Amino acid sequence: MLQEYIPVLIFLGIAAGMGVVLLVLGLLIGRGRKDDEKLSPYECGFEAFDDSRMKFDVRYYLVAILFIIFDLEIAFLFPWAVSLDAVGKFGIVAMGIFLTILVVGFIYEWKKGALEWD
Repeated sequence: MLQEYIPVLIFLGIAAGMGVVLLVLGLLIGRGRKDDEKLSPYECGFEAFDDSRMKFDVRYYLVAILFIIFDLEIAFLFPWAVSLDAVGKFGIVAMGIFLTILVVGFIYEWKKGALEWD
């Protein structure tokens, strides 16, 4: 029974080894200079503030919603397209409802100006 896990252990060993080798090569070959700005914490595209209750710019949330819309669409359309023969008319109607909801979200994003990059 333990022999069934040998391929998984080999894969994990190779993956861990490659990860360590790439990290070491990056440290040895990397020529980036470490200054205060590079070492500062980065989150949300702007400097951290003392008050944690400050309001974020609404564009941050709009971009996140836009990513979710397109990410979910692609993640659910591929399996649906592969099994289109098996799902039948119910699957087509369900995907139509799903895509309608995503289109409503996309129109909301468009009206809010998330697609305008200033």
